[in-house]
Amino acid sequence: MDKLHHHLTHSTPELCSYPVLRLTLIHDGFLSVTLPVMYSLIFAIGLLSNVLALWVFSHSMQRQTSITVYMRNLALSDLLLALCLPFRIAFQDRSEPRVFCNIVGAFFYLNMYVSITFLSLISLDRYLKIIRPLQKYRIHTVSRSMLASGMVWVVNFAFMLPFFFEKRGKESCDHKCFHFRSKSTTAAALNMAAVAAFFIVLLLFLYFYGKIFAKLHQVSSMKAQQLNKKTSMRAITKTFVVLIIFIVCFTPYHTVRIPYILAQIGAISSLPWKQGLHLANELVLCISALNSCLDPIIFFFLSSSFRRAVLCTIQGRLKGALLSNQGRLTPSPGNGISSLQIGFTSVQVEMRGSAVTEVVEKANEEA
Repeated sequence: MDKLHHHLTHSTPELCSYPVLRLTLIHDGFLSVTLPVMYSLIFAIGLLSNVLALWVFSHSMQRQTSITVYMRNLALSDLLLALCLPFRIAFQDRSEPRVFCNIVGAFFYLNMYVSITFLSLISLDRYLKIIRPLQKYRIHTVSRSMLASGMVWVVNFAFMLPFFFEKRGKESCDHKCFHFRSKSTTAAALNMAAVAAFFIVLLLFLYFYGKIFAKLHQVSSMKAQQLNKKTSMRAITKTFVVLIIFIVCFTPYHTVRIPYILAQIGAISSLPWKQGLHLANELVLCISALNSCLDPIIFFFLSSSFRRAVLCTIQGRLKGALLSNQGRLTPSPGNGISSLQIGFTSVQVEMRGSAVTEVVEKANEEA
C-alpha cells in the first residue's frame, strides 16, 4: 500500500492525494483535455474581438459618451483576461513557479471582476437614461464616467492585492497552480465577500432590467405603436443582451463558489465532494472566461461604430467604416429614428419608426 501511495503521488503529476488512511485523489480528469481546448478558443476569439473593439473606440470619430467610456474599459479588461489564458493552459496543474502562479491567478480574477463592474455601470447608465430620461446625472458626463472607471480599476486591484502574495498551505494539492487547495480563514472570507457582492449586484441587475422592461412594454403598448410590434420586440431583446450575458457567464461560477470555499477551509470534508467541486469549479470558471468573447456582442448592439467595423471587417473595408462614421452611436439605417421626449406621464412620437427603438437608441446616444 505504501508503494502504491508513493507511486501515485510522485509518478503521476496530474493527481493529488491526501495523507489519509484511505487513498483518495483530487484530479483534473477529463478537464486536462477539455480546458486547454476551451481556453484556446476563448483566447483566440477574445483577443481578436477585443483588439478590434479597442481599435474602433480609439480611432473612430465617434462622440464620447459615458457608455462608450465604459465599453472601452470593458474591452480592455476582457483583452487582459484573454491574455491570461495561455498561461493558465501552460501552467495548469504544475507546481512552479509559485509566485508566477499567484500573479496570473490574481490577474485573471482582477479582470473578471473589473468586467463585472463595468457591465454593472453600463446597466446603471441605461437604466437612468431609459427610466429617467429628462434628468441629468453627473455620472453621465464623460469626465465623471472616466473618473468612475479609474476608481473601478483601483478598488478592484486593492481588493485583489492580498491574493498576489497569498501563501500556500501544506495539503498535498496546495503546491499546484490553478488547482483545488486549502485556504486560510482570511482568504476564504474575502472570497465569500466577493460572492456576496456579486449576488447583490445580480439583484440590482434584475431590478434595473425589470423596470426597463416595464417601461419599454408600456411604450410598445401605445395605440400608435400597434404596427411596430416586431420592431419593438427586437429593440427590447437587444436591451436585455447585457443581462443575459451577465447571468449566463457569472451566476454558475458564483453559485458553485459557495460550497467550493467551504470545502477549501474544511467545512466540507468529504473527499468525493471535494473532487466534484473541483471539477465543477473549473468548468464554471471556463464559462465565466467565455464572457470575454460575448461582451463584443454587447458592443455590436450598443455601438454603431463597432457594428459597422465588424461588418466592414468581414467585407475587408474596415478603414472605410471608420472614415464613414458620423460621430454618434446611432441605429442601423433600416431601423428608422423618431424624435422622442419622455415625461413621467406622456410620450410624444413623430412617427418614422418604433418608439421603443427610439427609447433604446436614445439611451445609447445621450452623454
